[in-house]
Amino acid sequence: MDTRRGEALDRRPRWERPALGALLLGTLVLYVYNLSQSVWANPFYAAAVQAGSHSWKAAFYGGFDFAGGITVDKPPAALWIGDASVRLFGLSSWSLLVPQALLGVATVAVLYAAVRRWYGAPAAFAAGIVLAVTPIAALMFRFNNPDALLTFLMTCGAYATMRAIDSEAVPNRRWPRTALAWMCIVGIILGFAFLTKLLQALLVIPAFAVAYLVAGSTALSRRVLHLLAAAGAMIVAAGWWILTVSLVPAGDRPFVGGSQTNSILELTFGYNGFGRLTGDETGSVHLSTHRSWGDFGLLRMWGPKLGGQIGWFLIAALVALVAGLWATRHAPRTDIARAGYLVWGGWLLVTGVVFSYMQGIFHEYYTIALAPAIAALVGIGAAAAYRHRERRAVRLTVALTIAATAGTSFVFLQRSAYFLPPLRWVVLVGLLVVAVGIFVVPTAGRRPGRVLVALAAVLALAGPVAFVGNTVSSGYMGSIVAAGPMPTKSGPMHTLRTKDRAVKGQLPKHAGGLLFASKPAPELVAYLKQGGEARWLVATVGAQRAAGYQLALDRPVMAIGGFNGSDPYPTVAQFKEYVAHGDIRWFADGPPLGGSAGGGQVGGSRASAIITKWVRDTFTLQFVGGIEIYDLTKPR
Repeated sequence: MDTRRGEALDRRPRWERPALGALLLGTLVLYVYNLSQSVWANPFYAAAVQAGSHSWKAAFYGGFDFAGGITVDKPPAALWIGDASVRLFGLSSWSLLVPQALLGVATVAVLYAAVRRWYGAPAAFAAGIVLAVTPIAALMFRFNNPDALLTFLMTCGAYATMRAIDSEAVPNRRWPRTALAWMCIVGIILGFAFLTKLLQALLVIPAFAVAYLVAGSTALSRRVLHLLAAAGAMIVAAGWWILTVSLVPAGDRPFVGGSQTNSILELTFGYNGFGRLTGDETGSVHLSTHRSWGDFGLLRMWGPKLGGQIGWFLIAALVALVAGLWATRHAPRTDIARAGYLVWGGWLLVTGVVFSYMQGIFHEYYTIALAPAIAALVGIGAAAAYRHRERRAVRLTVALTIAATAGTSFVFLQRSAYFLPPLRWVVLVGLLVVAVGIFVVPTAGRRPGRVLVALAAVLALAGPVAFVGNTVSSGYMGSIVAAGPMPTKSGPMHTLRTKDRAVKGQLPKHAGGLLFASKPAPELVAYLKQGGEARWLVATVGAQRAAGYQLALDRPVMAIGGFNGSDPYPTVAQFKEYVAHGDIRWFADGPPLGGSAGGGQVGGSRASAIITKWVRDTFTLQFVGGIEIYDLTKPR
């Protein structure tokens, strides 16, 4: 018998609406609390949004500066939300970051709807809570990186896939939501996800495609055609922008940041594509002689850098996936319970394996892409375990899972040894006692059983909630951010906590201009603003350094070499021509973006170094507000 949606799932318990409202309201408060302490958050993207609010051309291409010089090293979809907000409300921390918080609330709501549809309100509520208090999710939904929009769109794609799978069984006369229509919606959603962060958006495709092929209610030939239609919709949804950038002459658009050939295709498949997998990323900058992006391997998601970000419920999610697939092994092909495990489990496994073995640039905040899948599986598994609590094998599995969660929570908390030291022992001992109790008490419906279930939830959530509390009490700025307290033993940790006005960890001195945008002194801002109406008021090497000037001046600033200072923009000849025509007034010098302390540039253009030397040799140095400034209208 096909176990599709039935009347039991359609009925809403009395507690559901108030609980859902409380969940979403609580998530909103959590994600907007203390938001302005992050100031510009990531100044690189803040400056691009500033540019988009000044120039429609910059907005369309994802331009970094509103003089049309160079783009950011990502497609522009995530910037469009910020552009609209800043045009409406002006440039501020709130106009930049509140849209990200709203994306977080919307992601929790969509996840709730997706899990609720097939597994009921208790599973959906548990999934929503787990997602909301996942530390890296709480950080990135308060930050202006593209990952917030990407996570929201992938979650929407999962929901649409599930609607496609059961659309034939649940007809709606007002609008025939056929499987084909829903699969086309999946394609459109993933197309816009591609315009958010390129190839990372495609990691969920295997899970969605396999789930639909296995569990779709139509004939196999139609399911294949529907997948082809979804692929076509995705190509159209993303391809119109890619094609436009490819066809517009280079002189009529900004340089494609992050590329060495001014090509969006190179950016897609090179620096932001397969280079992330292989480590062959021409133009990137590394910070030391040792591997900068952490050890890769099967246990990477539990490692010192990533465990506290995403690993709290990872074991529980994997156990739920294996147990769910085992429990549905004899179910009909179209069984929706198994289909859900394929959607969420496939998402988790494919993305998790890729992340675990990436040898290129990898940051802690990438792991937010795992959060919806982990949360869904934990919610589904917890609800299923509660329904079958009379079975001894189920109680044993739950007890072992709780014990494993206790161990990982203890390890994650101990890595930040000075952060709430008693908490790790409370969580460890408490969860181990609860694990024994759950195995011994045969019926969780009785009062002792209910108490044990409640204690298990509270203690399992204690660690991530503490990390989230630490996160929302601080402001975060810079390119590379991580949630929660700093590990006691940490290498380069590129998070600026505005609460402490200091860099946490040991940040190499040479990296400051690469990862952070300093705020120019008031006397420097006043001095530079006297520079007239040049196309670029200031030029400097590296986009983060340029972002600080552009945000302070509200005037276009040229980011020589793009983000890493290694893009061939502008060429030496172009820069000299701009100077000769009076298009650039000032050059702001600074320390190299890489190359000291054993670090350096990985291939790419050396134009920025040649330009810097030419400026130093040709124009007179002056110090303003502690910064080396050259007036490009006054040669020696």
